[in-house]
Amino acid sequence: MRKGFIKKYIANQYTLIDLETKEEVIAFARGKLRYVKLDEDSTFYRQTSMKTKKEQKIMTISPKVGDYVVYDDSEDQFLITEILPRRNDLVRPDVCNIDQVLLVFSAISPDFSFHLLDKFLVIMNQERLTPVLIISKIDLIGKEQLEALKKDLEYYKNIGYDIYYVNSKQRIGIDVLSEIFRDKISVLAGQTGVGKSTLLNALMPELELKTQEISKALGRGKHTTRHTELYRYNGGFIVDTPGFSKIEFVIFHVDEVRGFYPDFLKLSAECRFGSKCLHLNEPDCAVKHAVETKDMLASRYENYVAFCDEVKNQKDKY
Repeated sequence: MRKGFIKKYIANQYTLIDLETKEEVIAFARGKLRYVKLDEDSTFYRQTSMKTKKEQKIMTISPKVGDYVVYDDSEDQFLITEILPRRNDLVRPDVCNIDQVLLVFSAISPDFSFHLLDKFLVIMNQERLTPVLIISKIDLIGKEQLEALKKDLEYYKNIGYDIYYVNSKQRIGIDVLSEIFRDKISVLAGQTGVGKSTLLNALMPELELKTQEISKALGRGKHTTRHTELYRYNGGFIVDTPGFSKIEFVIFHVDEVRGFYPDFLKLSAECRFGSKCLHLNEPDCAVKHAVETKDMLASRYENYVAFCDEVKNQKDKY
């Protein structure tokens, strides 16, 4: 038995880096890995219903990119026999054990979406990950539009998020950006067409990843990255993932949403009902007051209300 790190997954084949020899091998998942009995203390446990009591369940567990695994090299075909505990576990993108997520948004084509940004940030906070924001295609947007976008994004900078503006084709901002990857496992995540592959090509020209323009008819890009893969870079790895047009979070109780808004938590001390304030219909709410005084972006609060409604209106799962 040997230990490895999953670098790539495609067509039911896992490319592993052997932790001892550093060689790459192709392995398959052993069938019995698919169904595992888990309790809530397991790093593989994911809440899938509104039940709040401790429960044990049988869940489908499959190896994914970023996993540390045990594999059997005694047969002609290498088999993954065990998945080691995960530090964190994302579903979209489908990777685990990462150090940082770089959320890539285009300034235009597709248009920047604060709704998508706030939803991403909720998911990152659920996984206890602090993302880095990358704004691409700054060369394609008008100067005034770009300045207005930067002004709104300054709010996110003030609450603790690092933001980088890049023009990948002309390598503007690339040299500064390259240093944040050093010795880390980083994920590039974002909508289809925001320029993740173009950014990777600027960082690592030798990859020559295919890119496609935004479809004018659909208003979005076509999928160019077909699978999830790790690329060695600056002492660490960068994970390129397939793009997508929609993401969903898994939250079952509306009072959980506020916990994923660090700026709301900070203001809660000033609310009449303190930490119990949902920041929706309560009087003397510091969060709503911050919106009124323009100390908080109106879109930030509007998205919060929309997410609360989304949780309230979802079908109950038990």
